[in-house]
Amino acid sequence: MTIASFGVIGTLISFAIISFGATQLFRKFDLGYLELKDYLALGAIFSATDSVCTLQVLNQEETPLLYSLVFGEGVVNDATSVVLFNAIMTFNLSDINPTVALSFGWSFLKLFVGSTFLGVFVGLLCAFIIRTLFHRRNSTDHDKNSTDREVALMLLMAYLSYITANVCNLSGILAVFFCGIVMSHYAWNTVTHKSQVTTEHSFATISYIAEVFIFLYVGMDSLDVEKWQFVTDSPGKSIWASGILLVLIMVGRAGFILPLSYLSNLSRRGSNEKIGIKQQFIVWWAGLMRGAVSVALAYKKFTGSGQTIQPANALLITSTITVVLFSTVVFGLLTKPIIRMLHPHLDETQPSSPTSSRLPLLANGHDRDHDPEAENGNHRTLTTRPSLKMLLGSPTHAVHDFWRKFDDKYMRPIFGGSESVSFDTGTGDVDLSH
Repeated sequence: MTIASFGVIGTLISFAIISFGATQLFRKFDLGYLELKDYLALGAIFSATDSVCTLQVLNQEETPLLYSLVFGEGVVNDATSVVLFNAIMTFNLSDINPTVALSFGWSFLKLFVGSTFLGVFVGLLCAFIIRTLFHRRNSTDHDKNSTDREVALMLLMAYLSYITANVCNLSGILAVFFCGIVMSHYAWNTVTHKSQVTTEHSFATISYIAEVFIFLYVGMDSLDVEKWQFVTDSPGKSIWASGILLVLIMVGRAGFILPLSYLSNLSRRGSNEKIGIKQQFIVWWAGLMRGAVSVALAYKKFTGSGQTIQPANALLITSTITVVLFSTVVFGLLTKPIIRMLHPHLDETQPSSPTSSRLPLLANGHDRDHDPEAENGNHRTLTTRPSLKMLLGSPTHAVHDFWRKFDDKYMRPIFGGSESVSFDTGTGDVDLSH
């Protein structure tokens, strides 16, 4: 619930603050004529965070709550920003009134829900196909070709969710995000161990290459003279625009981190599960960096056919590049010293192994240290029976317990999963302690 509130509600709050602030300050400093849709697009563009620098420093094993908050909020935030941006681009906002506002909210909700259900459907379809085709196989079938087919099927089905969402005018990034969640829960745990290892490292390699390529593209594109020649006559406007956007980004994140963390702490009983002020600061700092999503959305909005046509658009493109480079270099370089100062006990962080990345993200390490099942990688369940009192007192744990019972009884027998398949062969019961 905390990750969902940060990623969805927090993104909407940040969007509102950045859009309103840009509307007031850009006009006050005469930074060029922009329409209402342009200001709303700026709010969506600069609400998309990039938490890579912070995740490289955080230790997942020592601060799993903090790690999951930063990682989860970053992914859900990107998806929400893209959906919000698509809703703005496809909606007529020339004559804003309560009816138009309600229609815009409905359009955003429809995009979000539709993309989510599409991703979940494709993920379940992939899990069902893998379980149906490969569940009743003998040991002689576990060859290289079987691994190749399983990996290829997961890759192609994930891509299918993305292109299907684009064809249906939905959000591809949100669809593939939820498709990945479902496939990780069902399909990935149904395939053979070789397919699991191959998938883990193949997707990690593809992700790393794609991310490096995007940063190389941003770096080379920042030297494009055509985009900067429109602002050479008045460089002060570009500096003012970049400074205003950076301040609004900071204010926008503080505008939801503090109140949403306070509300989240009200539902957490144990002191080790509460989000402390230092953790809130790290989560706030982690979202100050802007990266690939912001650049991609800015290019989609303010360029036409690969060229910047209007001076106002050129100003916003150059300001976006400046904000991305400044936040990545300056804030990124300060990330490690700040986190070491707030959490001096953290050791030098090494890239998480596939085994460690599968561990449950609970509280600040205390739950896992005292839970033998969690140490073995099993899911943590409640020891008491769920009731209305538990639902009111500890809603997250109660809902999780209800879901686990429903999942084990109905979903896993159909779509597979870690508790119904063998770690080596893909059939039988699993023993994750090995």
